[in-house]
Order: sequence, then structure tokens, then C-alpha cells
Amino acid sequence: MILYPAIDLKDGCCVRLKKGDFDQKTVYFENPVETALMWQNMGGEFLHLVDLDGAKDGISKNVAVIEGIVKALNIPVELGGGIRSMEQLERYFSMGVERAILGTAALKNPEFVRSAVQKYGDKIAVGIDAKDGAVAVSGWLEVSDTDAVTFAKEMEQIGVKHIIYTDIDTDGMMCGPNLKGLSAMVNAVPTVGIISSGGVASQKDLECIQKTGAAGAIIGKALYQKTINLTEAVNALKG
Repeated sequence: MILYPAIDLKDGCCVRLKKGDFDQKTVYFENPVETALMWQNMGGEFLHLVDLDGAKDGISKNVAVIEGIVKALNIPVELGGGIRSMEQLERYFSMGVERAILGTAALKNPEFVRSAVQKYGDKIAVGIDAKDGAVAVSGWLEVSDTDAVTFAKEMEQIGVKHIIYTDIDTDGMMCGPNLKGLSAMVNAVPTVGIISSGGVASQKDLECIQKTGAAGAIIGKALYQKTINLTEAVNALKG
């Protein structure tokens, strides 16, 4: 299982939110490039990068910062947040982003996902953010009527190979992941690698996620509040 240290960008800074609430924002570092290098130096294998401004508004204010992070790192970067066109995909891939995460666009325009997968293959991931089992979009400001597992199956049929599954009620709360929801997702789409996001607070949480068969786990607030040491976590899962 791959561990993904997370950086959430807002107004060029590295922040964390509680349950996706933009009014509950904590700024941890003002230099995201230095933060990314820190996670790489501690053994991070793949960086998870979210453009919160893009997710909320559909317009990124962080393109220069994203490019700076990608150019500074030797490890791959996956990026999500407000990616809603083939032009944006081309722009991010041309600057070196390894994997692009489609969220709102995937739900509202499945044909866009289909076209993206046809062109870019497994460089395309879909983010499924769930609240009470339903898919939330637009920076989690809008909850749809679409069942998360049903949507995952639709994405699998399109050919998506990576899904980032986030349980909104646990995100940023450090109360443990929603293992029931995660297990249901892993079992529903056997040809897709499920990356768990939300709620991780301890090494034990990571071990529980690994037991579900998830392909990866994203760690955010637990790293910033130092309840998990990334180097130790990576080594423990390999051991």
C-alpha cells in the first residue's frame, strides 16, 4: 500500500480544512514547495496535491505553485481540484503532473472522463467524496443524489483505474477512517485501485486501511500535527 502525504493549497499556502469547511481552515506552512520536499525527504513515495481554490471556484490561483512543486520533486504528484477540461489536463500533464484527479467534472460530465481515459489512460483518477454514502461535489459544498458505490462502478466501466475515496465526515477530524465505507468501495470495484482519504490519525489506522485491500492511503492532518511520522509509517507498512 502506498502512502500519499497530502498538501492542500489555498491562496498559495499549505492548509487543512475540517470536513471540507472553508471557514475551518488552518494554515500550516506558507511555502508549499518546502513542505513537499520535506515529505519527499521523509520517504513519501507519491504526493497528493489538492487545489482548494480550483475545487471551490473552478478557477485555480495556484498554477505557479503547483508547477514549482512538481519541478522540485523527484517523486510523482497527483493533483485534484477544479480540473474540468481537456485543456487543463494537457496543461498539468505538460508541467509534469503524473496523475490528475477528476471530481465534480466526473459526476456532472461522465463523457469528459471517458475522453480523458481514452487519451491518458491510468494517468486519470476519479475522486469520490462521500457524505452519508452520497457523492458531494464543488468543494463539498453540494451533495448529490448519486450513491458513491454506484458511481464507482460506473467509473470502473469507463476504464478508470484509480479512485480516491474520501469520507467527508471523517476528513480532517483525526477520528479514524470509515472502514465500512472503504471496504464496500474496495469490494465493489475489483479492477480499480482505491486510495483511502480522511480520518487517519495513527499507524493503527493505516494498518486497518491496508487490511481492506486499499491500494493507498492519504495522510494529511496527522502528519501536520505529528501523530504520525511519515518515515516510520512507510517503513512499518513495508515491513
